[in-house]
Amino acid sequence: MTHAHDHGHAHVERRPLAIALGLILGLLVGEIVFGLIAGSLALLADAGHMLTDAAALAMALAAASVADRPPSGRWTFGFGRVGVLAAQINGVTLALVGAWITFEAIQRLIDPPEVRGGIVLAVALVGVAVNVAATLVLARGSRDSLNVQGAFLHLVTDLAAFAGTALAGFLILVTGVDRLDAVASLLVAALVFWAAWQLLRASGRIFLDVSPEGIDPETVGRAIAEQPGVVEAHDLHIWSLDDRVPALSAHVTCARDVDCHRVRMEIERMLHDRFGLEHTTLQVDHARRAGLVSLRSWRQ
Repeated sequence: MTHAHDHGHAHVERRPLAIALGLILGLLVGEIVFGLIAGSLALLADAGHMLTDAAALAMALAAASVADRPPSGRWTFGFGRVGVLAAQINGVTLALVGAWITFEAIQRLIDPPEVRGGIVLAVALVGVAVNVAATLVLARGSRDSLNVQGAFLHLVTDLAAFAGTALAGFLILVTGVDRLDAVASLLVAALVFWAAWQLLRASGRIFLDVSPEGIDPETVGRAIAEQPGVVEAHDLHIWSLDDRVPALSAHVTCARDVDCHRVRMEIERMLHDRFGLEHTTLQVDHARRAGLVSLRSWRQ
């Protein structure tokens, strides 16, 4: 039982990604300029992170366009995993940015330069406003697409980073302690590492064909074996074609006196209704002998 991918979904992703990209590019230019004027690592760290944000949004936008294509040629599963690949690349870039921020912040904790807290505070507050707008644009799509979630997490960490940078700028103005800029940068790095882990974990599970979260193979196998007329279910595999489409294949043997085609349709209906599995491939045969057992099997 195979259903076509919802290719129109990728079309819905592109508009919010394009809007968010425009907002971030405008802020990026201003942050680099004022970060250099203020001598603030926190602002420049945010700018470096925002450069990856802009790249992440551009890549997510391109991936959404490619994912919209129907299966063709050797791409028999379609292009849905292009978006997953974009999310994984975003996870790697976030980890690298986090490492760079950490290294620079430690250097500045040891030998802090003078930081102009007023400029830091003003630019950070503008950054908060722009990132709030951009994250709101992507918030809905991030729940349905790992590709959009990758771009969304970039922006969420930036939003938190700007809030921390604004606080650091204010405290520098009040206390004159320039090391607070580096402390804010370390907090930014911690958020970046968390976002990187979320993306790498989710995309890694898909590329390694791990069963999707919320679908337990043991429970699915027993549910198939409990269907009327089924003798055994084995060679069960559950994986994700992309971040939205779980898939299943299995070999099912049924009693010799039942209609195996009817059994197959009933199993497909059960898998859809109980587990949300629409992309299924079932090999259903009559049992040839009693006591058929395989390495991983579920029996009545």
